[in-house]
Amino acid sequence: MRKPMLMLLMAAVAVPAAAMPTAASAQSWRELRDDRRDVREERRELRDAYRRGDRGDIREERRELRRETRDLRRTERQFDRNHAWRDNDWRDYRATHRGDYARGNWRAPFRYTRWNNGARIAPGYYGQRYWISDPWRYRLPPARGFQYVRHYDDVLLVDTRRGRVVRVYNNFFW
Repeated sequence: MRKPMLMLLMAAVAVPAAAMPTAASAQSWRELRDDRRDVREERRELRDAYRRGDRGDIREERRELRRETRDLRRTERQFDRNHAWRDNDWRDYRATHRGDYARGNWRAPFRYTRWNNGARIAPGYYGQRYWISDPWRYRLPPARGFQYVRHYDDVLLVDTRRGRVVRVYNNFFW
């Protein structure tokens, strides 16, 4: 009788602990939105404190703004970690959506060149007419300051300010 009761008690304690979210669990869009709203609110309160001119209020509002900003950064890091793009996410999608990647023969007014990461290329190779306007359609990771460029069947991630190739996806299109 003691053993089954002990087992039930252990299970009752273990199940809720396993079901509780941890710091590394996936953050929701709502939590991220709420943290951003809190930072905006703290900035507004800091501006109001500056208008009132009380040093104690200003100091306290600065502290609170720093605290909220730190929480927002932590939430963003966790969110990015849990929703991170994997480098080859597009490969699985391409296997099941062949039509999206079959864009026929594509020719440019220049010869094909096999580029490597770090290469410097002329602006004619990454002009706006060669940009991939919707990388999400092909399940490419976000560009974040760079531009995806089609070069025959390859895709290049290019730093358009410096003309450097950041990443090469060879044989991307069929």
